[in-house]
This record gives sequence, structure tokens and C-alpha cells, in this order.
Amino acid sequence: MSVRELVVLGTASQVPTRHRNHNGYVLLWDGDGLMFDPGEGTQRQMLRAGVAAHDINRICVTHFHGDHSLGLAGVIQRINLDRVPHPVTAHYPASGERFFKRLRYATAYRETVKLVQEPVAGTGAVLADTPSYVLEARRLSHPVESYGYRLVEPDGRRMLPELLAERGISGPDVGRLMREGAVGGVSLDEVSEVRRGQRFAFVMDTRLCDGVHQLAEGCDMLVIESTFTDEDEALATEHGHLTAGQAGRVAAAAGVRHLVLTHFSQRYDDPSVFEHQARAAGFDGELTVARDLMRVPVPKRR
Repeated sequence: MSVRELVVLGTASQVPTRHRNHNGYVLLWDGDGLMFDPGEGTQRQMLRAGVAAHDINRICVTHFHGDHSLGLAGVIQRINLDRVPHPVTAHYPASGERFFKRLRYATAYRETVKLVQEPVAGTGAVLADTPSYVLEARRLSHPVESYGYRLVEPDGRRMLPELLAERGISGPDVGRLMREGAVGGVSLDEVSEVRRGQRFAFVMDTRLCDGVHQLAEGCDMLVIESTFTDEDEALATEHGHLTAGQAGRVAAAAGVRHLVLTHFSQRYDDPSVFEHQARAAGFDGELTVARDLMRVPVPKRR
């Protein structure tokens, strides 16, 4: 049975706290594992969360501030130590190539795994096209070059049993119809409907910009930073971040089904304020204020 869920490894912003590790997230998607923004301490958080190096197929770094990337050295070395049997692909801003190489070779170790470097440049691009998802990137607005990531499952078809029965299509003919597009004069469109693919987006350090809205549009799950509360919006804009209310408005406008707020400043003691402000901004879907080590399932298809 396929698993689609987000494993939260860390939820702090620049300064970790007693209860919040630096950033780190793994999206498990039909046997693939996409790691996002491995901050300092990610390797230990993986152990605590039950995520193995073998689970990682891609590493996606939004930008090269330390709380989003200092864990790369340990994660890459762990992948090699555990002799992960498949190649691992790394995506990151092209302008940070020197930082990636420094972290990749921070200390001596034996390389046993093929690590494919595929940096992102420009306004964004399609990074991967697999049978179960297309991975895209969009440029964000932060003091250093930063990208958000979006995963889109291809649309499929849902067979409609009552229409199949009306047209006398049953048994092996259903499979033939799906493969060939028509059986006995009955077309696939007559007895099925489009099953919209699921969509996931990961948006970290950024001000409001076009890229934020493009990434969030129509997502089943949006993982988004809400570093500051609305009272500190000017500070958020100055430093290239979002508030909880801004995140809530983005999600509401984009039709997001499940909003996951994370990347919290250490200045706030009460995490419930982030939910209250996102709700006050008009978001009425499912909402999670992320905690370290929690697992959040991607919503089931409607």
C-alpha cells in the first residue's frame, strides 16, 4: 500500500529551542523520499523519527542559510555510510554551488553512493518527471537566492461502475478499455472521469511574491513558513519572511486543503497563536501547527 505523508524533523527558524530542532522534512511519496532543507541535527532527528537513509531519493534545499542546509554534511555522509543502493539527487540554488560543495566535502569519508547534483537557476524549472510525480521549482523572495518546490501527480482516470454496467463492459474488458481507449465501440471518456492528481508544495524563507502563489495553487498540502506573527509583519518583510496571517491568506486564495505551518521564531512561546492568525486570515481547511517528529498524512483524494 502506497504511503504519502510528511515527516517533520525540525520546525525552528534561525535559533533552535528546547522543543524545536532546526528545519528538516521528509515527504514520503509512493516509495520515494524527498528530503527538504536539512538543518543542523537532521541526522539525529531522522533516527528519532524512524526515517532511514535508504528512504531518501532526493534532497531539495531552498537556500543556503545555515538553518536550512548545515545538516547536509551529516546526511550525505550517512547516505554513504549506509551504502544506500540507489542514486540520490540533490537540488539547490545554482548560486550556492560553492556552499553545497563545501558541505558535501566538509570532512573525509568514503563515497559509496552516486550523488547527482542538479542545481536550480532562473525563475524555476521542471526538475524531475517520474511516473508518480513531476517536481517543479519556483523562485522566491529572500535576501539570498531561494526556491520553493512543488510536486504534482499526473492526472489519472476513475472508472464509473454504473456507466460501465450500462454499456455492458465488465471483467477483462475494463482493463482493455483503460489500455486501449475503446472497446466494442465504447470509449474511455464515456465511462470514466478525470481523477485529479495530488499536489504538494514546500515554501520556506520568502516574502510574499508570485512564486509563493504559484507554488500554493490548488495544493492538497502546503508546507509553508510562518516565522512571525502578524504584529511583526514589518520585521518579516524586512528579513524576507512570512507571517501566520499571510500564510493563511495565501492558502485560502489558493484553495489549499491542508495547511502546515512551520519555521517558527524562538521569540514566540505559544504556538496556538499561529493557528489563530491563519484562521483569522480566512483559511478554513485542515490546519496543522507543525511539531518536531510528527507525521502528517497527505489528504486522501476527494
